[in-house]
Amino acid sequence: MNDEVWVLGATGRTGRAVGTLLHKKGIPLVLVGRDRARLNNFVTELGGAPRILEGSLDSAFARLAADTPAVVVNTVGPFTATSLKVAQACPPGTHYVDVANELVAVENILKLDRQAAKTNQVLVTGAGFGVMATESVVLRLCKDQPRPARVRVDALASVASEPGVLGAALVASIVEVLAFGGREVRQGRLVRSRVAGHYARLTTPNGENLAAGSGPSGELIAAWHASKAESVISASSFVPSNAFLRFILPAFLPILRLSFIRRLAVNRGARVPLHAQERPRPYSWGHARAEWSDGRVREGWLQAGDGMDFTAAVAAEVTLRLLKGESRAGSYTPGALFGPDLAEAAGGKFIINQS
Repeated sequence: MNDEVWVLGATGRTGRAVGTLLHKKGIPLVLVGRDRARLNNFVTELGGAPRILEGSLDSAFARLAADTPAVVVNTVGPFTATSLKVAQACPPGTHYVDVANELVAVENILKLDRQAAKTNQVLVTGAGFGVMATESVVLRLCKDQPRPARVRVDALASVASEPGVLGAALVASIVEVLAFGGREVRQGRLVRSRVAGHYARLTTPNGENLAAGSGPSGELIAAWHASKAESVISASSFVPSNAFLRFILPAFLPILRLSFIRRLAVNRGARVPLHAQERPRPYSWGHARAEWSDGRVREGWLQAGDGMDFTAAVAAEVTLRLLKGESRAGSYTPGALFGPDLAEAAGGKFIINQS
């Protein structure tokens, strides 16, 4: 095994950001992507040090076994299609990090815990804004407390947009999540629920009024594991807040389970143009509320800047800690492995109601 870090999807927004942060720390990189021209441009931006590996994920797998890098960082969506394949392609001793937030993708990696322990690997899934920003608050709220009865988490990201198009990977991730349908934890079991249900309006610590609706996400799994609560709901500000859309969405979603409809949606959606815009709000927020059977309630927030910047910072910080050996073999979400302080190391700030 060598000391290199492979960044898969290195020409995408998250891949570039993670690569830049690691390069600044002097980490030897291998940038993996399909477009050689864009890879070359990125290498030029970084100063010419990283190696390039051009091609598809499948073509990179053979090289993985031969090169045995220290860590592989996967930023290629949809993670329901890539995370399990990449993690299983990593040879013994090579650690794995992804920024997934799809429920199935996160579950798939966590199920590899025993296998990772046997091969001396650390697999970290959900090393991004959604999972870390909410999981960290739950961990803070539940520290030294009995198991809560109910937990709700809300991911309220504020993200600047770059010029270009939505892209197939992002659209495919959105479509896969919608087609999967809603989920929540009820009576200690993961069950189906309505997408965009459990709608709520939240007032952030700086006075912003934001809406969030529930959906299936890696945040749900992370909050459940962190709290052990009998009831867990995960919501996001990206879920439609318009009352009419929330009404018709459940009727529309079954159509997305048809494979040709999903392909059509991805092909059309990938070409939707994006314009450069500043993030709509100064802060991204991770929120959690925990309730106990004796009536006690605790609520907390994690304040961060741009949600995508926070994602890159979390993934880079996890990678740096893995390189230093500050971990134990197995499969984890970031907070479960490194604790809630990881969110502060990535630039977040906790605001906890101590009542």
